[in-house]
Amino acid sequence: MEATPAGTEREAVAERLLTSSLRTSYDPTVEIDWDAPHVAGAYWLPPHRSSLYGTPLWERLGEEQRVELTKHEVASAASAGLWFETILMQMLIRDYYDADPTSRHAQYALTEVADECRHSIMFGRLIEAMGCPVYRADPVDQLLGRFLKATATGPRMYAAILIAEEILDAFQREIMADESLQPLIRMVSRIHVVEEARHVRFARDELARQVAAAGPLATAYARLLIGRSAGTIANRLVHPEVYAAVGIPPAVGRAAARANPHWRATLRWSAGRVHAHLADLGLVAGPGRLLWARAGLI
Repeated sequence: MEATPAGTEREAVAERLLTSSLRTSYDPTVEIDWDAPHVAGAYWLPPHRSSLYGTPLWERLGEEQRVELTKHEVASAASAGLWFETILMQMLIRDYYDADPTSRHAQYALTEVADECRHSIMFGRLIEAMGCPVYRADPVDQLLGRFLKATATGPRMYAAILIAEEILDAFQREIMADESLQPLIRMVSRIHVVEEARHVRFARDELARQVAAAGPLATAYARLLIGRSAGTIANRLVHPEVYAAVGIPPAVGRAAARANPHWRATLRWSAGRVHAHLADLGLVAGPGRLLWARAGLI
């Protein structure tokens, strides 16, 4: 059967991404010096991106405690990244199950899964190298993740992928460019940004096609699930237990972060690009938009 113009463009995008993958793919187990000593006094995250920056709690912390807090916040974000990448890989494999394995589109989906396997190893090694715990999802989010990975298709699937990838990408682009931060987190961020740029291109391209094919009921349901996914991802960035690492009760730290205008501005900044894109596609509207607002992303 002759390919349609849309199918031809879909294959062309996948072909370009496959070629890019050959040129710029990394193996973090050999590209990163995991045994290098950490730089004394260097932050792991720009201080103004810490969830407590600007609060009375932040002012009461000493410099070493502030550095330690950003280390655990990075570990929390890496734990969230691991959690979502596990969901993402299962969604892609489930989608591949019915795909034409000779198509470039299907082959790039497998290439992305291979990238995400390496990223998951990289985030695991990062958490280990920092000496931090794995900050796991709570039972409700764990259940939502199981539901998402087992059922999400079409716009729901690709929009959720974009939200997770682009929110983390905003932080990592800033980290990789900041020479004052720990070299380890800058290198991890650089690898992830380079490879995730392809994943974002793939997801955006496919999402546009899925939205065009979706009916009104499917779109309305997608808006709700996308809004819930956005809230979950925002909530997972900073686990409340990170505050215990610097002597702050988790409930006190979480309450301060939620009320912190600096942190709320950071959440809006991190979601700005993906929110604008999804809104242009009509995927942020109605009750779903309220979920974005409740999460502090808009």
